[in-house]
Amino acid sequence: MKRHLISAADLTRDDALLVLDTAEEMARVADRPIKKLPTLRGRTVVNLFFEDSTRTRISFEAAAKRLSADVINFSAKGSSVSKGESLKDTALTLEAMGADAVIIRHHMSGAPHRLAYSDWIGGSVVNAGDGTHEHPTQALLDAFTMRRHLSGPGRDLAGRRITIVGDVLHSRVARSNVLLLGTLGAEVTLVAPPTLLPIGVEDWPCEVSYDLDAVLAKSDAVMMLRVQRERMNAAFFPTEREYSRRYGLDGLRMAALPEHAVVMHPGPMNRGMEITAEVADSPRCTAVEQVKNGVSIRMAVLYLLLGGAEPAVSAPAPARTEENNQA
Repeated sequence: MKRHLISAADLTRDDALLVLDTAEEMARVADRPIKKLPTLRGRTVVNLFFEDSTRTRISFEAAAKRLSADVINFSAKGSSVSKGESLKDTALTLEAMGADAVIIRHHMSGAPHRLAYSDWIGGSVVNAGDGTHEHPTQALLDAFTMRRHLSGPGRDLAGRRITIVGDVLHSRVARSNVLLLGTLGAEVTLVAPPTLLPIGVEDWPCEVSYDLDAVLAKSDAVMMLRVQRERMNAAFFPTEREYSRRYGLDGLRMAALPEHAVVMHPGPMNRGMEITAEVADSPRCTAVEQVKNGVSIRMAVLYLLLGGAEPAVSAPAPARTEENNQA
């Protein structure tokens, strides 16, 4: 693992499998009576969020605390940022406070890269979502979820067909997933109206289709993307009803999937638009499981960036015997 995690492209196949395998170990901690490890005791992790978030911020916070790190939550609202403080000055303040890792979510694409490769901060930087660019830990937790359902622990996703549907243009999740799933050997197809595909998508390592029904029967997993209306400043499709009719996943379309296929969603959902309540609440939908897996993945990332070379989860101590007691 490198010092920072800014893009899914930073990960080689071996790096990605190391994170996924480490996350499997971390997931076992959740089954213990005491869900904590001493690995990052004395380390300080800062959640630096310039954008609103629920799942990602809480997930990183839970991951850091389960590793016994000290956690500082920094929200731009109500802070010096709202008074005009720059990213540089905020970073210098965090450096002065001794931050070992900074988890940053920012509305500007490239902000985590700027923070990581400046001389403002000495700790590790993890990208928790930047603009419409990337969200690498989301891609890792998605791959972790797919692997559990489609391949099994220790394996990659070679030969698996993954379909990503919806607002690709504004989705950092889609970009990171295309890169990571390609690294893990999966075949990715993007399905969206032409207006919701980014310029240059033909150079991405994936296929592109405008017909959802044509690809469902050969998909091992279908990931529905939220239509990000808050980022839209123009009409990208005629009506919500038209979008749902052509690109929404309902019960009939779910029935066209192979029996083993799963339905995924990074959340939050627009129920009734990109996904119906029937599908969202079905046993085949992994949305809640993805949230749970996110804690394990983020524990693995923080451990690998900050924890050193010791085993992630130590073996239980041997039981004391009569002979040991007499020694």
